[in-house]
Amino acid sequence: MTEVTFYQLESGEYSGFRVEGHADYADEGEDIVCAAISALAINTINSINELTDDQIDVDIDEEEAYIDASFLEKPGKEAQLLLKSLLLGLTNIEADEATNEFIDVIIEEV
Repeated sequence: MTEVTFYQLESGEYSGFRVEGHADYADEGEDIVCAAISALAINTINSINELTDDQIDVDIDEEEAYIDASFLEKPGKEAQLLLKSLLLGLTNIEADEATNEFIDVIIEEV
């Protein structure tokens, strides 16, 4: 199962996220759930880098199967919108009966 943790500040804004583990929906190279999660996460990171002035620290380890992304400072409105879009995409995967046992989305207050 892939676990996705969003780090939420007291203000309700997000300060980053972590994607960890393999979905195990299918064999490696054929796992569409893992591919969808990875595509959403990487696209969000790329969008933050290209479309906002916010600086995000990213640590990716394919061998250990994780992506960790956290902002160096409080993120702006555009970055918050991108994180909310990522959360929406991932919770839709989690809500789908065919895929919900392969992903767990968690909101963690920091």
